[in-house]
This record gives sequence, C-alpha cells and structure tokens, in this order.
Amino acid sequence: MSLTQTTAVTPPIAAPGGLRLFWRSFSENRGAVIGLGVMVTLVLLAAFADVIALHSPIEQYRTHFLTPPIWRPGGDAAFPLGTDDVGRDMLSRLIYGARLSLMIGTSVASLALLTGTTLGLTAAFAGGVVDIAIMRLMDILLVFPSLLLAIVIVAILGPGLFNAMLAVAVVTLPGYTRLSRASALSELARDYVAATRCAGAGPLRLMFSTVLPNCLAPLIVQVSLGFATAILDAAALGFLGLGAQPPTPEWGTMLAGALQFYQRAWWVLAFPGFAILITVLAFNLFGDGLRDALDPKLKR
Repeated sequence: MSLTQTTAVTPPIAAPGGLRLFWRSFSENRGAVIGLGVMVTLVLLAAFADVIALHSPIEQYRTHFLTPPIWRPGGDAAFPLGTDDVGRDMLSRLIYGARLSLMIGTSVASLALLTGTTLGLTAAFAGGVVDIAIMRLMDILLVFPSLLLAIVIVAILGPGLFNAMLAVAVVTLPGYTRLSRASALSELARDYVAATRCAGAGPLRLMFSTVLPNCLAPLIVQVSLGFATAILDAAALGFLGLGAQPPTPEWGTMLAGALQFYQRAWWVLAFPGFAILITVLAFNLFGDGLRDALDPKLKR
C-alpha cells in the first residue's frame, strides 16, 4: 500500500445537541409543557394587547354597568366577558393586566437576581466578616413573612406600583443570595477554579467569568419560580390597595374593586382571580419542569 494512500473513514454519527437533549428531558413533564404553552400565550397577549383588546382598559361605557358575559342572559357581544361596575370591558382589562403582570414579574425577578447573585458571590469569595454580615442580613429578612414585610416596606415608601415591585424584590432577595452563595462555594472547591487562580486570574474574573456560568442552572430555575411569586405578591399588594392604583388594569386591584359585587356580578371577581391562578400555576409548572431538565438528579 502506498504511503500516500488514504483509507475512507465513516464519520461518526453526530450526537444530539445540548438543546435537543434539554427539550427531550423537559418535554417528558407534560405539566411543564402546558405551563410553557400558557406562558407563550400570555406573552403574545401582552405583546399584541393593543390589537387583540376590543376596547381601552380604562374606557367607561355608561350604559353597560355590570353587563354579564355573552353566554348569560343580558350579555352583549361587544363585551364577551362582561363589564365591571363602571362599564369597563373585562376582557380588555384582563389582557392589559397580563402585560402588567409580566412586566412586574420581569422587573422583580431581574432586580432580585442581579442583586442577590452579586451579594451571594461576594459573600462566597470574601468570606469572614463580609460573609457573616451578608448572610445575617438575609436571615433577618427571612424572619418576617414575605407578604408582611412587603406591606411594611410599601407602607414606608408609599402605595404605588413601583414601590410594590421594589418591596417584592426585597422580600425575594434572600432566596437568590443564599442559592448563589451555596453554588459558588461548591464551585470554589473544584480544581478548575484553583487552576484558573494559579494562572493569574483576578477575583472579578474568577467570580463572573469562571464561577458564575457554572452556577446559572439553579438560578434560572429560581427566576422561573420567582416570576410566580412576584406576580402573586404584587397582586396581593394591589388587592390591599398598596400596589397599582385604579384605574390601572392590574388583576389584584381588579379583585379589590369587585368584592362588593360578588353576589350579583360574579364575573368581575371570578375572571381576575382565575387569571392570577392560571398564570401562577403555569410559571410554577414551568419552573418544576425546568428544574428537572437542568438537574437530572431531581427527576421524579
């Protein structure tokens, strides 16, 4: 055989990509897939609310006070889910409420994630007094029930949507801080961190370029579950009159204004409550499926 002669080699079959493996594991959980479908629907409703909604969420129709849903006697096709006590279209307010709820969840989860991750990594890398101070502060926040602490913060800052989101971000901060610290401490004991340190990497590079990428899996799961917590707590503050103020189409605020009509106009109370239930359940189901897919050891 000539030295220049080559032998044909059959290329190996390409292994499935990481995304394909993740989706295969994630799709095994039917509840997670349903939750993802509901989330996609909510995102589409929020993105195209101006097109989908039949009316303005704050426009009042004086001749249609407490109009029942279209399938009830006295219903009007112009208001498929009926109207509230001042003649505003329930369907339009629910659609715009989805946009507001997603905005609340995104803002609260992002703020808590950035702050909590920074505090957790700082505590893990600094150690000593800094670690003790940060973790004792988180323990103090955990002593109080989350909703009660949020009410106290909003009472100090004043009622309003921004202050409510800030309060919810504060009460959810300990979860992100403790999780990022625990993940960072686990990674710091690995050989690749010691090798990177010996190669001359500084603390910031070790923290954000070496350790943080390997701590993202549990943090992503925490964010998905934190969305549900943020939406639920913001709705609770709105229900108590400490969150979004009327006429903002926020689901908790809609519930608060509908309490006095629950006997003769059940729809003004049922539909916002149902929207909160479905949204929170969808995010929780999605978070459970995400956790199982990212950490096979937790699969049931």
